Amino acid sequence: MSGAQQQQQQATFPRRDAEGRIRTLGDLLGVSLAGLVIGVLALLLFEGVFVSLGDGRFGDTNGWLAVILPLWLFWDDFRAWEFGAPRVLAALVGLALGVLSGLLAAGLAAGLPALFTGALAAAVLTVVYAVVWFHGVRWLDRRTG
Repeated sequence: MSGAQQQQQQATFPRRDAEGRIRTLGDLLGVSLAGLVIGVLALLLFEGVFVSLGDGRFGDTNGWLAVILPLWLFWDDFRAWEFGAPRVLAALVGLALGVLSGLLAAGLAAGLPALFTGALAAAVLTVVYAVVWFHGVRWLDRRTG
């Protein structure tokens, strides 16, 4: 990699290593939570448009949809790791714990509109998955490498 390419890669956010993996947990959380906020804002916009057209009530959209952009980021980081058991195991454990934690959060917020319970669940899934994935894949990679 040339010096200019390396400098450009270091100037991007999230910061990535030479293999394209996100370097810090803060970067992973920051970008994934920013994506989540964008997803929630998009859902609110769609809700507003549909309600103004007389198609449904506000809050009926499933808030879990807000997790689309964070999942895209997680998939991109997953692909940056070389194929093997560490990345698959860390992803599966992170996904299982994230979904279970998200479902628990949604259950605790029962009674709120689906948009808000789903968005809360998506936020919990995002944070839990990011932490488990980031630390898990690195720990497993050191143990097997």
